[in-house]
Amino acid sequence: MTLSFFDQFMSPTYLGIPLIAIALVFPWILYPSPSNRWLNNRLITLQSWLINRFTQQLLLPLNPGGHKWALILTSLMIFLLSMNLLGLLPYTFTPTTQLSLNMGLAVPFWLATVIIGMRNQPTAALGHLLPEGTPVPLIPVLIIIETISLFIRPLALGVRLTASLTAGHLLIQLIATAAFVLLPMMTTVAILT
Repeated sequence: MTLSFFDQFMSPTYLGIPLIAIALVFPWILYPSPSNRWLNNRLITLQSWLINRFTQQLLLPLNPGGHKWALILTSLMIFLLSMNLLGLLPYTFTPTTQLSLNMGLAVPFWLATVIIGMRNQPTAALGHLLPEGTPVPLIPVLIIIETISLFIRPLALGVRLTASLTAGHLLIQLIATAAFVLLPMMTTVAILT
């Protein structure tokens, strides 16, 4: 049975259960929860050290007002990292190749930053809708264009991220197929490929 190259990006199901649900839940099972003991085991100590180092690196360029986002950004990064690393295993599924997951993560974070920006600094947030030194007749048109570009931003970034992941996986599959086809004809070239 010949499959299309793009069949690898379909959301797989097993016994009617979408595997994206299992792929989203499974990384959290791998991380042990801290205990109430005075001394932790090596795995929890290593996990705590890595999370602390990551959070320090994350907060280094941020002002103290941005430190409120540390918990959600650190947990999001650890979740995405573990989910993508699990996707490297054979016969597994990487949910970040699905546009639905990328948009589901992009839109709330984008909306949160826009709403918080409008609430905390409304003049600066609205000032981005009109470039400095704009001629007066172009002001209404530029405000409409900048507003549309603001609302399209999460969609464009989500599609670009999905396309980049798809292109990388597709390129790997094309090279593997080419090597398999070249094996009987040109063995040396297939091995080098």
